[in-house]
Amino acid sequence: MSIEVEAFPRDGMTVVVVRGEIDGSSAPSLQEKILPLLQDGSALVLDLGTVSYMSSAGLRMLLLLYRQAAAHNGRVALAGLAESIRDTMEVTGFLKFFTVANSVEEALTTLRQG
Repeated sequence: MSIEVEAFPRDGMTVVVVRGEIDGSSAPSLQEKILPLLQDGSALVLDLGTVSYMSSAGLRMLLLLYRQAAAHNGRVALAGLAESIRDTMEVTGFLKFFTVANSVEEALTTLRQG
């Protein structure tokens, strides 16, 4: 399945809307589109509200984004995670790496305060 990505600036941060399923075939292209958005000190909100499935390849891609952001004093927030994806990330310990919010608005507010 193809993945759709739309990025736009908002409140001095970048919001990246991701649509589709994140799996072994879509994770590399998603990573390719998101990594250049991580600049020094940047804050990124990944809107995953319409992502219904994420494989281990998607989790690896998120971990790489986290490491890249941390190396450049940046921050990444995840917004709108489906319950099944949130559960998987909680069990595997991935949630501790990210700011997690129910909505893009909540993520922007949290990053602004942090």
